[in-house]
Amino acid sequence: MASSFLIVKLILLTSLFNVCFAALVAEEPQTQLLKYHKGSLLHGRISVNLIWYGKFKPSQRAIVSDFISSLSSSPSNSAAAAAAQIEPSVATWWRTTEKYYNLAGGAKKASSLSLSLGKQVLDEGYSLGKSLSQKQIVQLASKGEKSNAVNVVLTASDVNVDGFCVNRCGSHGSSSNSKFARGGNKNYKFAYIWVGNSETQCPGFCAWPFHQPIYGPQSPPLVAPNNDVGLDGIVINLSGLLAGTATNPFGNGFYQGAAGAPLEAASACPGVYAKGAYPGYAGDLLVDSTTGASYNAHGANGRKYLLPAIYDPSTSRCSTLV
Repeated sequence: MASSFLIVKLILLTSLFNVCFAALVAEEPQTQLLKYHKGSLLHGRISVNLIWYGKFKPSQRAIVSDFISSLSSSPSNSAAAAAAQIEPSVATWWRTTEKYYNLAGGAKKASSLSLSLGKQVLDEGYSLGKSLSQKQIVQLASKGEKSNAVNVVLTASDVNVDGFCVNRCGSHGSSSNSKFARGGNKNYKFAYIWVGNSETQCPGFCAWPFHQPIYGPQSPPLVAPNNDVGLDGIVINLSGLLAGTATNPFGNGFYQGAAGAPLEAASACPGVYAKGAYPGYAGDLLVDSTTGASYNAHGANGRKYLLPAIYDPSTSRCSTLV
């Protein structure tokens, strides 16, 4: 199943989804890149459950939970809703994924997909240790609800995960383990995502452009909008993985290349965050006049975020908010 998301080993641009990138330039039209493989897209009312593995401060958890709440154009909290309407917004960014549903024909319409913040599970005691396999990631993901949900496992900065910082910063997939099947249906699958906090292990790979890159020109890093390099990096990776999960949840949706290492909606636009982006330069981003932080989207509760470009199948371009 698909593996993730999108940060730069600059010139070579290694994908966070375990793919080899075909570098795209946002300003130049491209031929249709991602093929539809006739499978299901994520649809309906979907809860995004967060499984926090290891030590995270409440303020760090709030950065991610506010991002999930920002995906909807009408958050339940009125104050959050007002903040989320400031453009460019996280909700506007997410609407690019709707275009995949319009191309899918038999798939349910994009208007039927609604993401909301679900339950949060804390595993601060490292129940499986500090070195995890992908099998254990699925085990942790199973702690969340599996019906009409995407379960997101977020590992702390002192947790090692197979492949983390080597060729990925996170991954997404699905589990069909009959142990977790509902109603005895052994073919039932639930979608999950894993993202690691790279603050101490590989910020130059998984938290760029908020840290100097591992390779290439050593330009000064940008200021993270939530003043947390590791968590702002998590949001970059998580957002791209959510786009991949929505449009290719079970490995037979929209992608190019091998099913086990696909190019997906966000990984098709590596290192692109705004207009004018090129390898080593994230693009012409917005800058907060008070903090100097770089961002491209407003979110709930006054948050600002940096989100990756999503490949727009209707224009064959990498779609950016700014």
